Amino acid sequence: MARNVLGTTLQTCSLAPMTGFTRNGCCETGPEDSGSHTICCQMTEEFLVFSISRGNDLSTPHPEYGFEGLKPGNRWCVCAARWLEASEAGFAPPVILEACHEMCLEIVELADLKYHELR
Repeated sequence: MARNVLGTTLQTCSLAPMTGFTRNGCCETGPEDSGSHTICCQMTEEFLVFSISRGNDLSTPHPEYGFEGLKPGNRWCVCAARWLEASEAGFAPPVILEACHEMCLEIVELADLKYHELR
């Protein structure tokens, strides 16, 4: 049973759009997930623009992969290192703690996540 950063059962991040490294709606991870897609956050325009500037366009649809593109307000499992980079640059999107996989704590501090908790 996957656990979240609070030590309880990992909750679903989003089913619409379907997120997660394994596209099951949860920010689960495993050895094949080299990006550690473990932080569930709510997209903001600022984060989406920041992500594009770092070479990861999450906004543009790619129907060939069943990806409609993200919009502000969508929830998505992002790479822990990218979230930390965005946080340090002042563009961290808000997080849903119950849906952030505990493995993200190897990269980010719980206090930082709590500071950016979606309220």
